Amino acid sequence: MAGITTHVLDADRGRPAPGVRIDFSMMEGGAWRLVKSVVTNADGRTDKPILPGDEAKAGQYQLEFHIDAYLKAKPGVTESDIFVDNPVVRFSVSDVKQHYHVPMLCTPGNCTTYRGS
Repeated sequence: MAGITTHVLDADRGRPAPGVRIDFSMMEGGAWRLVKSVVTNADGRTDKPILPGDEAKAGQYQLEFHIDAYLKAKPGVTESDIFVDNPVVRFSVSDVKQHYHVPMLCTPGNCTTYRGS
């Protein structure tokens, strides 16, 4: 499976993070262009790949995870608890035949990403 996928995990609670908006952009002509916004489902995943394999092109991409609204809606979390509000992950696709999975693990105090499988 080629293309770009993601999911969001609430590492503080050890479960998926539903309802998180993710803005997907690509670099075009030296500027970031918003391609689409998606929202995670009950499993913390998007219903479809962010970018299907047949639409993938080599280039630079960006995912902005709007986790602040998700975290603020959780009981016991205040705005002052949130250290990283909307992390942005920028990455390059060099081989369009490969699968690029970019998960986000979040808590009020940190966020982590990696290239998943």
